[in-house]
Amino acid sequence: MLEPSREFSGKTIDEAIQKGLSELGLVRDAVEVKVVREGSRGVLGLGSEDAIVRLIPMPASDSAIDANVSQVAQESLFTLLQKMGIKAQVEIQPDPGSESPNAFVLNIVGDDLGVLIGRRGETLRDLEYITRLMVTQKSGKSAKIVVDVEGYRTRRERVLRELAKRMAERVEVSRQPITLEAMPPNERRIIHMTLRDHPSVMTNSIGEGDHRRVMILHK
Repeated sequence: MLEPSREFSGKTIDEAIQKGLSELGLVRDAVEVKVVREGSRGVLGLGSEDAIVRLIPMPASDSAIDANVSQVAQESLFTLLQKMGIKAQVEIQPDPGSESPNAFVLNIVGDDLGVLIGRRGETLRDLEYITRLMVTQKSGKSAKIVVDVEGYRTRRERVLRELAKRMAERVEVSRQPITLEAMPPNERRIIHMTLRDHPSVMTNSIGEGDHRRVMILHK
């Protein structure tokens, strides 16, 4: 089952598309883009409107993890780590968080790998982005690749889901909104998805760039 289409906004169409790709964790070739509104600059800053696009994830072309794509991804990431002077192994695992058949996790295992995670997972996200680009260039195919370090993402996701549920309970009782700390797009998405079907609360993203946060509000 594919993720539903979602709308994203930005000052330009390209900016809106990039925001969406970042939040969905997909590359450009993996989505269909529909322009909902082109946006306008207004006059002297008045009456301006953001561009809005709808991103529609496209189905994977294969019914199982493409062995060639996964091998290319594994070799690409291993080579990248070698160039960084990092001694580690790269394991291929199914992605338990995705129903896409062509999604997998590249789990990096070794000693003292904290440097690959970085502050708030920033280095890890950069590794993932570069790996996806390398795979697309080498194989000509797009896959939903997750790069992890010793199961860090799995542990972090569990923490975020527990946080979302705990904060939702507070909002449900107090009926006052709670704004979480600034998070990267993939972590905000975990909060949104965890509370998506909650009967009493809803979520919104506020702020810009690195300061973007999730607000939990009573319905």
